[in-house]
Amino acid sequence: MHTPHTRTLALASPEQTCAAAQTLAPFLVAGDVVLLTGDIGAGKTHFARCMIQSLLAIPEDVPSPTFTLVQTYPGREAEIWHADLYRLTDTNEVFELGLIDAFESAICLIEWPDRLGDLAPQSALHITLSPAVEPDARMMTLEWQNPVWTRRIAAALER
Repeated sequence: MHTPHTRTLALASPEQTCAAAQTLAPFLVAGDVVLLTGDIGAGKTHFARCMIQSLLAIPEDVPSPTFTLVQTYPGREAEIWHADLYRLTDTNEVFELGLIDAFESAICLIEWPDRLGDLAPQSALHITLSPAVEPDARMMTLEWQNPVWTRRIAAALER
């Protein structure tokens, strides 16, 4: 078990939230799981949409997967899975969606990761978005245990 690490960033606008996603995106590889936590309206889908669009070889619309549960995209380096687990009622549904296999082979962005229960990968990057004082501002907290994220996040933040 590795020591947990944390970084918190203040994001003044939706544009800065998008820029944070775009800055981190190039450091993602197949097998990476990003768990996005925050209340409804915190910016999880906005963050995921910006990240996905920056990973696509050919731009396309990135809808919220609220009703489909999972949307997949052909990324430049790996397939991208975007899941919104808000409507899941049982962790067995995670297997039915194919997420466990995707955790190994794709870049996975998971909204409402609490629905994973103990199926959440230990190596995942946890990102929590929460409202700040200004209406469109957000606080973004990144937490991880896997040391690979330490190097990647440091490199992303130096850009």
